[in-house]
Amino acid sequence: MSAALAEAGASPADVGSLISPGGIEAWRVESDFVPLVAVAFTFEGGAAQDPPGKAGAAQMLSRLLDEGAGPYRSDAFQERLANQAIELGFTTGPDAIGGSLKSLTAHADEAFELLRLALAEPRFDEDAVERVRAQTIAGLRYQANDPGTVATKRFFAEAFPGHPYGRPVSGTVESVAAITRDDLVDLHSRILSRGRVKIAVVGDMKADELALRLDHVFGALPEESRLDPVPDIELQGCGKRVVVDLDVPQSVIRFGVPGLSWRDPDFIPAYVLNHILGGGAFTSRLFQEVREKRGLAYGVGTSLASYRRTAMTWGYTATKNERVVECLDVIAAETRRLSEEGPSDDELAKAKDYLIGSYALGFDTSTKIAHQLAQIAFEELGIDYIRRRNRLIAAVTEEDVRRAAARTIGAAEALVIIAGRPVGI
Repeated sequence: MSAALAEAGASPADVGSLISPGGIEAWRVESDFVPLVAVAFTFEGGAAQDPPGKAGAAQMLSRLLDEGAGPYRSDAFQERLANQAIELGFTTGPDAIGGSLKSLTAHADEAFELLRLALAEPRFDEDAVERVRAQTIAGLRYQANDPGTVATKRFFAEAFPGHPYGRPVSGTVESVAAITRDDLVDLHSRILSRGRVKIAVVGDMKADELALRLDHVFGALPEESRLDPVPDIELQGCGKRVVVDLDVPQSVIRFGVPGLSWRDPDFIPAYVLNHILGGGAFTSRLFQEVREKRGLAYGVGTSLASYRRTAMTWGYTATKNERVVECLDVIAAETRRLSEEGPSDDELAKAKDYLIGSYALGFDTSTKIAHQLAQIAFEELGIDYIRRRNRLIAAVTEEDVRRAAARTIGAAEALVIIAGRPVGI
């Protein structure tokens, strides 16, 4: 048995749960090795909650949370963060608005107070709103000629037509221009609630102190969110090839098939399958066949995407316009072969060794641990998932991989988007 498999039961972090007097739960890893604390949190409800015709609202909201809050306008708020070397940031995805905080323990009072203000009392000052709007629109105009961005946006539009997932998280020039301050205030009140947040805290902070800080920060938020329902959807357009005309010498390609969510019993076998197909960087089948053997592309790969209401296996590559057809044929043939024949014993063993042995690399800083825990909590995988995860991978068999393949890469022909001027399509 390999060293990685022998250590499959090892956990890179010992995780505990804490519930504050106000009923707010956080997963925590206490460590005084370094005098700092890292916090990660995820609120249910992201870009899928954007108002109709105003895609990009949730992203604008997240970018404005630290652009002035409470008594502090933007410059003053940022100055207080900088004076104490406090790191505070927010992100938006289709299903969530997330954030993180990192501070020296000595500055925890200031850090947690600024976090409370950002979450509960954002100002949405007119000058800040217009500045963030202008920055967003400038970015969108710049990206309009970027083949990778164009291909990705078109992929989601074709894969999830008429669905919130089909809208770009960053919006469009027109939709961002239409967003009002009232839209941002309403979205903030609907999404940011203490009842729909997952919190992880890592570092030098005792349980009783953390409990009080949780109530101070998150207790200031409404109890419940007011989210619009988002319907389930399967990836659409399978077998379809769409060309987005761009005058570039190399076409950028996005392709995808239905997938499995994190909470599906076959997700772990699908994860191993994906590593063998295209997720394993230099060792994957697609990398070997597309780049190493034929020189069709500099890079090629696949990954699993799991959302609240759908999941997919999707991939990327880029190649000369003259070789797009050949490249797509190789990808389709290799995907079909893996689905029909399954992996070799050697491929399966090496994939499991790598996925088990590399897992701890995602836990080498307090911030990484906090983000991992918040994501695991958001996906409802259980507080013991870190301890179980490597054992689950070690137990994957060839039969498991074949079953996962039949439900994903073998279930349908891929939806393919090509941004460029491919010859022969």
